Amino acid sequence: MVVLAASICTKGGKAVISRQFRDMSKTRIESLLASFPKLIPTNTQHTSVETAEVRYVYQPLEDLYILLITNKASNILQDIDTLHLFARVVSDICRSAEEREILKNAFELLGAFDEVVSLGYREQVNLMQVRSVLEMESHEEKIQEIIARNKEAEAKEELKRRAKQLEMQRREQQRRTASTGGGSSYLGGGVSGYSPVPRFDSPDLSSTQSSRITTSSPAPSSVRAPAFKGTGMKLGAKKTKQAELLDALGGEVLASASPSELSVPPTPAAAPESPMQKSTGGRGSLPEVEPESIHIVIKEQISLSLIRDGGVQSMELKGDMNLHISDPALAHLRILLSSPSSDFGGNGLQFKQHPNVAKFAPGQKERVVALKDSSRAFPVGQSLAVLRWRYAGTDESNVPLSINCWPSPSNDGTCEVSIEYELENENVTLYDLVISIPLPAGSYPTVSSHTGEWSLNPSSHSLDWSIPEVSASDDTRSGSLIFTVGGDDTGTFFPVVVTFVGQGSMAGVGVASVSKIAGGDDPSFSVDSFVTTEEYLVV
Repeated sequence: MVVLAASICTKGGKAVISRQFRDMSKTRIESLLASFPKLIPTNTQHTSVETAEVRYVYQPLEDLYILLITNKASNILQDIDTLHLFARVVSDICRSAEEREILKNAFELLGAFDEVVSLGYREQVNLMQVRSVLEMESHEEKIQEIIARNKEAEAKEELKRRAKQLEMQRREQQRRTASTGGGSSYLGGGVSGYSPVPRFDSPDLSSTQSSRITTSSPAPSSVRAPAFKGTGMKLGAKKTKQAELLDALGGEVLASASPSELSVPPTPAAAPESPMQKSTGGRGSLPEVEPESIHIVIKEQISLSLIRDGGVQSMELKGDMNLHISDPALAHLRILLSSPSSDFGGNGLQFKQHPNVAKFAPGQKERVVALKDSSRAFPVGQSLAVLRWRYAGTDESNVPLSINCWPSPSNDGTCEVSIEYELENENVTLYDLVISIPLPAGSYPTVSSHTGEWSLNPSSHSLDWSIPEVSASDDTRSGSLIFTVGGDDTGTFFPVVVTFVGQGSMAGVGVASVSKIAGGDDPSFSVDSFVTTEEYLVV
């Protein structure tokens, strides 16, 4: 794919902001945007239009349009996926899709556009990675600032100790001079003279760093904290020295230091491999399926943004069915799909077949996957994507897992957070569910009740709530967690990030039977159906 430009324009074709990824003059891009509204067909659901030279892939954004201008050879599916990411970036940075708000955040938007597309080609990034790049936080810079402040404080403490030692020796010299009747001058030598002060060496950096990081030796109350000013860029809320030190070092300090040394409530040590890392790597704890001669893989990926006060900001489900046949004698077959137990998506769920696969017969409840030419056979020894489906909408009844996060500030400067989940889609069983709640800077939680397990994630300073398995058939269908933490800003607990891997199909796509075209006994087959999360947030 080659994206020529990404733009936001009014419905009259006036450019609000535009980022060109290939060499294009200002006059050229303004001419393309001015002609765009005239090309949009009426009473149609298409999201792309073409001219003799370029293709427009667009999406309404309240009173504006966000659109990509590509060449005609570009992959339309990848372009649509890229457009959706651009739309999520705009809604994440801007409070509303108004022209004034877009212009106010134009610099941040253009920087985010450059992270998504480089020289006309899509980068392999998601919304969380773009957000992390824009924040530009550096753990190395934090560590260097902590080391510099500790070194300066250590040097000041040593200087005060030396000054006190010199004052004590001066007084001792005066006392001895007075008792002997002034036998020698203040600077004179001899037995009662001024004794030399041992040479002072500046503390070694490595030893200072080691002693300061791995031990808790508080400075005397008379020593004022050094006012160290760094020259690097600082973004986000200020953290206390203790919070910076813990976040920079990760789980080592949590695992080695006692609660009295850290001055925080006792919490479980961070594990070497967090549940989130385990769930996002491959299948996680999902049971393996032994493949038969006819093996069908049903894969789905969901991207969902829930609103904290209720409702759905955006939801997209993409799925595909892949067929793998290892026995040539079974290559002539037809697949009967099972009837879904729920009407997921309604008319918004759209199916698309392989060009050689027959479309579903209109008006019939049975959905059959078979070749248009029954005399031909499916390919043997390779995986073939025979069917794809997609759903995009904001219907809350289609949300597979509901999350309710309710922070309640108290008068004592703390906040009680109650969070609960409930499995709404009975077609899937979730494994390695991890719900990550951000924590205020420098604060650590006290958990009063919970189901499943929880741990602290030092790298993101968040509480990771993990449930190994969530099934609609037992008491793991719903669960809750309650904790108290310092801070009264409810916005710091969002966005809540959810990851899991599920067994089954959220859209209810399944295989009822597989039969031979020529008739005879139905062959045995295996189905591996699972769903993963691309992005699952509560914002």
